Amino acid sequence: MVVLAPDEKIEPLGNNMEIVVSPSHTFGTDAILLANFACLKRKDIACDMGTGCGIIPLIWCKSETNGIYALDIQEKAIDQVKKSVEHNALGDRIIPLRCDLRSLKGVVGEGIFDLVTMNPPYKPVGTGIESISEAERIARHEVTCTVDDAVSAASKLLKYGGRFCMCHRPERLCDIIVSMRRGGVEAKKIRFVKQTEGKVPWLVLVEGKKGGKSGLTVMTDLIMKNSDGSNTDEFRGMFGDYMDGHQ
Repeated sequence: MVVLAPDEKIEPLGNNMEIVVSPSHTFGTDAILLANFACLKRKDIACDMGTGCGIIPLIWCKSETNGIYALDIQEKAIDQVKKSVEHNALGDRIIPLRCDLRSLKGVVGEGIFDLVTMNPPYKPVGTGIESISEAERIARHEVTCTVDDAVSAASKLLKYGGRFCMCHRPERLCDIIVSMRRGGVEAKKIRFVKQTEGKVPWLVLVEGKKGGKSGLTVMTDLIMKNSDGSNTDEFRGMFGDYMDGHQ
């Protein structure tokens, strides 16, 4: 039985999976959408950068998947992931590693991954109100990881033809596509997420391919809510039985 810190709790994810969360390291809708958008294949060797509480690797482990690395610069985040791994008896299926994405050499193998994901900090340093705690600053502001840092790290980790999937605010889409091309990861798919039909998007999901040729597919928008406020079938399907207790 794992020993939780005073600020930690265990939250159900559905399918008999549970996750250790805290005020510093929890998760939101964007991470769940990214985990689904990435479409992990059974034999993929995958890596989630800036994993936080490990929500994306844990979602992937709800199916029979092995060889998932969970990277984060913060010690508490990695400690929480380790507790979730132990609590769910996942053994070697998730490998949590504390590291700086800007200095990966010698920490994790390069050029070995089929899929890399990241739900990065959304706000450039000096914009908006910076969060008070150090953990929140790192999670929300680009103090330790910019878009260029994320793309550069993903490019090093990926095999030729491997995929890098990330989510971000739509206003940063130009930065993402330019950074990907500069880093040798060509943007191949984008999908906008809207709360309801007719609203402006609040999130964009982007998939790039290492060594890919130019040619971008814009997918249909992902709509979260129907006009009556109920969840759309697609959105509910992405959450599975987790949503039943989290309306």
